[in-house]
Amino acid sequence: MRVVIQRVTSASVTVDQQTIGQISHGLLVLVGIANGDTTAEADWLANKTAELRILEDSNGKMNHSLLETDGSALVVSQFTLLADCQKGRRPAFTNAAAPELAEQLYEYYADAIRLKGIRVEQGSFGADMKVDLTNDGPVTIVIDREP
Repeated sequence: MRVVIQRVTSASVTVDQQTIGQISHGLLVLVGIANGDTTAEADWLANKTAELRILEDSNGKMNHSLLETDGSALVVSQFTLLADCQKGRRPAFTNAAAPELAEQLYEYYADAIRLKGIRVEQGSFGADMKVDLTNDGPVTIVIDREP
């Protein structure tokens, strides 16, 4: 499982010109589910996402997590995070989990963050989404968790 976490001052996701998820300050989280991923990886990453100290304190230092602020998370599925570009010019997506499993783990991951008391908005799994964000910092962190 791979997540790309971006600290944002705002982010939104749109499907068919309709905004379906929107946050002010917090984290935009792009989620890729790999073959072999389980709820164990999703739980670990949900904890890491909620507890990652990348939000600024009153001194401008990265010292707070979503749990310590009123920040929100916008969670968006993105299978292209699992692209293999080692051969040729066309990315291979054979490392990405089948859509049925990926959707279940994507929902599980978002719910696991929600259970920590964090407001979570989501994209629409499998849809053609437009993501708009204002990256704060910029701060972008990539976290992999292999089964």
